[in-house]
Amino acid sequence: MLKQILSKLPRKSLKPDSDESTRCDSARSADSPRAAGRCHRPHSGGTSGAKRASSSAVFPASMVSGIEPLVPFKDVPNGEKMNLFVSKLSLCCVTFDFTDPGKSIADKDVKRKTLVELVDFVACGSMTFSEPAILAMCRMCAINLFRVFPPNYRASGGGENDDDEPMFDPAWPHLQLVFELLLKFISSPRLDARVAKKYIDHSFIARLLELFDSEDPRERDCLKTILHRIYGKFMVHRPYIRKSINNIFYRFVFETEKHNGIGELLEIFGSVITGFALPLKEEHKIFLWRVLIPLHKPKSIGVYFQQLSYCVMQFIEKEPKLASIVIRGLLKYWPATNSQKEVMFLGELEEILEVINMVEFQRIMVPLFLRIGCCINSLHFQVAERALFLWNNDHIVNLIAHNRQVILPIIFPALDRNVQSHWNPAVINLTHNIRKMFLEMDEKLFISCHNHFKEEEAILISAAEKRKEAWKQLEHAASLRPVIGNTAVLVS
Repeated sequence: MLKQILSKLPRKSLKPDSDESTRCDSARSADSPRAAGRCHRPHSGGTSGAKRASSSAVFPASMVSGIEPLVPFKDVPNGEKMNLFVSKLSLCCVTFDFTDPGKSIADKDVKRKTLVELVDFVACGSMTFSEPAILAMCRMCAINLFRVFPPNYRASGGGENDDDEPMFDPAWPHLQLVFELLLKFISSPRLDARVAKKYIDHSFIARLLELFDSEDPRERDCLKTILHRIYGKFMVHRPYIRKSINNIFYRFVFETEKHNGIGELLEIFGSVITGFALPLKEEHKIFLWRVLIPLHKPKSIGVYFQQLSYCVMQFIEKEPKLASIVIRGLLKYWPATNSQKEVMFLGELEEILEVINMVEFQRIMVPLFLRIGCCINSLHFQVAERALFLWNNDHIVNLIAHNRQVILPIIFPALDRNVQSHWNPAVINLTHNIRKMFLEMDEKLFISCHNHFKEEEAILISAAEKRKEAWKQLEHAASLRPVIGNTAVLVS
C-alpha cells in the first residue's frame, strides 16, 4: 500500500522527459554527433550551465585534443587554434531539417554562430591551414552541400518558360554560410594548393558541378564564384574542369535540354576564354564548334543567350577568321518556327558582322543574305524589323556597299515583295528606306535588278497560268470518260 502511494508522488529524475527521450532516440537513429551530448543533458544549473547544456545538446563536448568546440578562437593559444578550427568544422558536420522552421531552433542557431566564427577566422588569414584542417573543411562542405535534388526541382524543364518563378531553398541562410566559408577558404593565401589538391580533387569538383542544377539562383551564383576560384588556383584541375563542363553541355544539347545552370557555366567559360593564349589551341576551337554553336539549338536558349553570345564574341575577337565558321553554324541551327529565337539570332549576327573583316564576310555573304532575305519577308513583324535594322549599322552597310553586285540581286526580290504585300506599315517604311539606299548607292545596278525581278516574276506568273490551264484540261478530259470498275473518280 505504501509503495502504491509513493509511486503516485512526483519524483525528480535524472532521465530526460518523454519528449527529450524521443529526440534522443531520433538522434541516435540518425547517427548524428549531437546524440552523444543530448541524451545526457542536465536539467539544473545557472545561465552558464544552460549554455553548456545547449552546446552539448548539439555536438559532442570534445572533438580534438580535449578542446571544447564552442570556445572562441581568441581564448586559445595560437598553437591550439588549428585544432580548434578542426573541432569546430567537425561539429558543423551535423545536418538539420530546414523544411520545418520550428524544429531544432536552438541547435540550428548554435551551428549558425559556429559557421560565422569559422568564416571570420578564415577571412583574417592568420594561420596556414594544416592538412587535417583541409581534410576537415572538405568533409564538412561535402556533408552540408552535396545532395541530390528531388524530382520537383527540375519540373520547370531547365527554364523553358522565362516567366517561371525560381524555387528558393528553405535551407539557404545555412547553405550561404557554408558557401561563404568554402569561398574564403579557397581564396585564402594561407591555403597551399599543392596540399589542398589531394582533397579538392576530381571527385569533389564533380559533386560541386552537380549542384549547378539547383533551382535556387543564389546557390548557382555562389557556385559560379567558387568554381572560378578553384579554376584559378588549381592549375592541375583546369583540363578536368573544362572537360566536365563540356560533358554537361553535351548532355544538355543532345539528350535532356534540361539544366538550370547553363548560364552560370557559360559565364565561367567567358572569363576562361578571355585568358586563352594566342594562337588558339585546336582543343579550344573544337569547343567553339562542338559546344558553343550547338548550344544555339535548344528552345530554352533565351535563359542563357547573353552569356553564350559573349563567349562566342570572345573567340571571334581573339581570332577573327572564326567569324565565318560561327555564322555558318548560326545558319545551320537557324530556327524555322520560333520567331523569338530568330530575333536573338539576328542580334548576335549583327554583333559578329560589326567585327568581321572583308575576306571572311565574302566567304559567307551568299548564304547569309539568302537567310536575311527570308527574314525580311517574315510575317512576324519583329523578325522583319530586326532584319531590316541591320542597315542601320554603318559597318554592315559598308560591307554591303563593297559587295553590292552580289548582295543586291539576292536581296532585291525580298524588298520588292515587302513593298507590294507586307501587312505591317513600319516594315514597309523600313523597306522603302533600304530600297532608296540601294538606289543612291548604285542606280544602274538597282534598275538592272528591278528589271530582272520583273522578268522573273512574269515568267513565274506565266508558268502558274499554264499549270492552271493544264489542270483544267485534265479535269475536262476526266469528266468525259465513263466510270468503269475501280477507276478513280475526280470530285470537283
